[in-house]
Amino acid sequence: MGRIRTTLVKRTGQTFVDKFPDKFKVDFTHNKLALNEVGIIYSKKLRNLIAGYITHLLKESKN
Repeated sequence: MGRIRTTLVKRTGQTFVDKFPDKFKVDFTHNKLALNEVGIIYSKKLRNLIAGYITHLLKESKN
């Protein structure tokens, strides 16, 4: 069993991918830095969760 992502993480990640599709890549560290440019996320943990979900979305869409 893995960790379950909350609705906040999924909704925010999908919104960022829809608004800025050219900013994000399949690389997690690149997505962390891109999130700092695109939006204001106060918590480092929340930023990492959203970046991980965006990476997951882009890997899924690539296959």
